[in-house]
Amino acid sequence: MGLSKESVGIHAVDTKLIIKKRTEKDYVVALAGNPNVGKSTVFNAMTGLKQHTGNWPGKTVAGAQGYSSCNGQGYVLVDVPGCYSLQAHSAEEEVARDFICSGIPDAVVAVCDAVCLERNLQLVLQIMEKTQKVVVCVNLMDEAAKKHIKIDLEELERRLGVPVVGTAARNGVGIEGIYRAVDRVCSPGKETGKEKEGEKAAEKKTEKEGEKETKDYVREAEHLCKGVVFFGDEAYAGRDRRMDRIFTGRLTGFPIMLLLLMGIFWLTITGANYPSMLLHKGLFFLEDKLMELCIWIGLPVFLREMLIHGMYRVAAWVVSVMLPPMAIFFPLFTLLEDSGYLPRVAFNLDKCFRKCSACGKQALTMCMGFGCNAAGVIGSRIIDSPRERLLAVITNSFVPCNGRFPTLIVLISIFFAGKSKGLSGSLLAAVLLSGFILFGILVTLAVSKLLSVTILKGIPSSFTLELPPYRRPQIGKVIVRSIFDRSAFVLGRAVASAVPAGILLWLLANLRIQDTTLLSRMAAFLDSFARLMGMDGVILLAFILGFPANEIVIPIMLMAYLANGSLMEINNIEVLKNILTQNGWTWVRAVNVMLFSLLHWPCATTCLTIYKETGSIKWTAASCLIPTLLGILCCILFTFLMRIH
Repeated sequence: MGLSKESVGIHAVDTKLIIKKRTEKDYVVALAGNPNVGKSTVFNAMTGLKQHTGNWPGKTVAGAQGYSSCNGQGYVLVDVPGCYSLQAHSAEEEVARDFICSGIPDAVVAVCDAVCLERNLQLVLQIMEKTQKVVVCVNLMDEAAKKHIKIDLEELERRLGVPVVGTAARNGVGIEGIYRAVDRVCSPGKETGKEKEGEKAAEKKTEKEGEKETKDYVREAEHLCKGVVFFGDEAYAGRDRRMDRIFTGRLTGFPIMLLLLMGIFWLTITGANYPSMLLHKGLFFLEDKLMELCIWIGLPVFLREMLIHGMYRVAAWVVSVMLPPMAIFFPLFTLLEDSGYLPRVAFNLDKCFRKCSACGKQALTMCMGFGCNAAGVIGSRIIDSPRERLLAVITNSFVPCNGRFPTLIVLISIFFAGKSKGLSGSLLAAVLLSGFILFGILVTLAVSKLLSVTILKGIPSSFTLELPPYRRPQIGKVIVRSIFDRSAFVLGRAVASAVPAGILLWLLANLRIQDTTLLSRMAAFLDSFARLMGMDGVILLAFILGFPANEIVIPIMLMAYLANGSLMEINNIEVLKNILTQNGWTWVRAVNVMLFSLLHWPCATTCLTIYKETGSIKWTAASCLIPTLLGILCCILFTFLMRIH
């Protein structure tokens, strides 16, 4: 069979979805299924799109649309959100139900997991009540074979009365069978005897039930699987259960989480140093060449200084500081997701969040915030309750993103771990950094509880959290997905914010009033209040001007301390320590700066994302004001306690 695969585009799934057909004869096919059944993998295999293959928060809320053809027949495929039911208990289920019932799809491919077919058939039965143009794709047949599970696909097809196809989409096995099955249900007069027999049985069953509104899908799915699914080894899930006793155990679950957290931070800290230095040298070498080009074409001094030493230099620092740690952190984080461990984190933290009247899924969005708070805010889409979704959005900035890590790491290295060299120094830095992260998690829980009893009153809602089987991660796909889907996306937003910030910073550092730069005057104005927080005006101003991108906070401090007209960065940590100590820095001030870095307002990218997700200026303002007030109070309290001792 000749298959061709082309991308069409990404659109929000609703009943007004724009379907991009190539010809009028193209079939529109909806891909539906529970989360974690490999639905997006089937979509990728059919269309060639490198779509996210895991149940990543918010990723399949937007429906991917792709085009494929087989033997001259075209297919427009729409990957609808993964859901457990069409009874619309969540936004994902509502979107899936509306599209399936809209009359737009010519066929629905219901993707199931061969390892847990009985549970997946509950959704298949609901889809079949909406339309008989259904193809059941039993995916992950290779995983089932490893666990000695056999499925009689022909018998299942006879019982359901619709085509059933077995696939192992990761390996491309069975994909052509899906095309043939779709042709059977879409082409008039091509139904097999089995399908007609199934349709008649379904009609009789519907007439017999009359107007009965509810059905026992669980019992019906169980009945369908009897004599169809055979377990060669009844203890096939024994390994997973043993691992769960370790990873989710009362005594072992949290310690393992902490060790993994420290391990990821240690690898990120140690691994990012060298590539960051190379990237820094390369970008600043290019800066010199760009300056030579500006001089050659005759740009005025004022303009070329603003563009190169202002706009370009800030953007270059953002790239050199952010990209290496993101390129390490995101793949490590994705490995946890691909292996099946990430849902166990949500399971472990569920009780903590429920005690705070929040949703256990907030643990996943919080973890996303370690890479980028904006990504964590987008991830809150997986939380069904609007109240609990707002809790996750407002508190997401309490965990540091990649933009805040440089400040925390540099100050820990200078004032606390500087005496330890090599491996011991990086381990100590990772432990101390993990301590600050734990503090951020505790603050997240405390603020969630406070909001739950005040402006966002309510009780925690129940939710379904599937613990998928442990799988060997696909390293190649993890790397590609992490770099292009996450790192590039976050970096692009950060650079877009840093470019105008660079121009503003240069202007403030070079425009003078009575021989004093605007930057110095602003720092002096903030100094009294900043010292109440255990800092100084330069530090507070650096945080304010670092609103577009947190990575530029320390360079702004150095620019103000050294009265330099453009941003600068000191690569030698001893020189940096001398500059800071000469300007009144002590370990107490360093702690205050780290506390405020951890707790202060989210960056411009995150604020913009919050507004887009909530559609509310009020909640966007609350997401900035709450952490800022908390950061100020924590710094004042810590400073007061240190002064009385």
